Amino acid sequence: MSGLAQRLTQAWLTRGPIAWALSPIALLLWLLVSVRRWAYAKGWMQSHRLPRPVIVVGNRIAGGAGKTPTTIALLQHLQARGLRPGVLTRGYKAQNSSEFGGVLLDELSAHKLDALTTGDEPMLIWRRTGAPTLIDRDRTKGGDKLLQAHPEIDVLVCDDGLQHLQLQRDIEIVVFDARGQGNGWLLPAGPLREPISVMPTCNLSAPPIVLYNAAQPSTALPGFVSSTHTKPLQTLQSWWSSAASSESLDPQDTPEVHALAGIAQPQRFFDALTQMGYRVQGIPLDDHADLRDLPWPLACRHLVVTEKDAVKLDPRHVAQARPHTTVWVAALDFTPETRFWHELDAALDRAQRVRRQH
Repeated sequence: MSGLAQRLTQAWLTRGPIAWALSPIALLLWLLVSVRRWAYAKGWMQSHRLPRPVIVVGNRIAGGAGKTPTTIALLQHLQARGLRPGVLTRGYKAQNSSEFGGVLLDELSAHKLDALTTGDEPMLIWRRTGAPTLIDRDRTKGGDKLLQAHPEIDVLVCDDGLQHLQLQRDIEIVVFDARGQGNGWLLPAGPLREPISVMPTCNLSAPPIVLYNAAQPSTALPGFVSSTHTKPLQTLQSWWSSAASSESLDPQDTPEVHALAGIAQPQRFFDALTQMGYRVQGIPLDDHADLRDLPWPLACRHLVVTEKDAVKLDPRHVAQARPHTTVWVAALDFTPETRFWHELDAALDRAQRVRRQH
């Protein structure tokens, strides 16, 4: 993260001089967001309805609030219920996702694609869940294409589409982390993409469900909390092959490690490793950083990365370019409280009944 980005992120926590200087632009954004939502609610701007229930997962705050772990946990829950979910996503930094009519990620295509083509988050979601995924900036067109390729899909999960109002949705899951709403102002004076309480879209079958990626609520909105734990480290080769790792990295034997994080908040990852007992030499990178040029020292013996970065690292390339480095993957176990699943299941059952009636 650049120095300017860090200063701006810090400014979003309080209403200091930088935030006040940017407040006129934030006021303009508030006006534009309000008019746009009003236009969709009144039908003056056209939205589209797909033939399956749509669950949108997103966040009102800029930066990583835990949207991708939420999406993965949601998909796994739906699959455990016996449903066959599919995923719609923009695929941030995906190459050619829209120019060629979208990119389909499924069992037939996965071996031909990499994270450079799909974007890191869609590839991670696919690897963790196996749910067919369509990457396209236009979620409506993407939904049609996904259902043509996989008509067995009975529920669609839209990853990071909270502000994509062209796509009608039945359920919204709004994710916050410990930052809450920051100083409560919209971009660029604050961290909010839209007001914390906005006019709901008219096609929702239930009020938005708020999920906190934190041990306690961080805003005044009623919602549900969750817990996050780092799983035992796996070697990069084992993680890619989905095999149990026969190797381990004990912080008592190897207390000092390098750690690489190309996520919105790298320090959060470094702190988690520190809590596990490691002395961390952090390598913070920009969110969605390109890892084709391996950004760690040749002399590095042990490197720990996030799953979001692991999908961009080919074990063969790493072994050739950094033969003295063992790369370890720290996967997250994200667990919302049980009451969240009850609320979600009730909302989905209600949405399915409404659709059958129409």
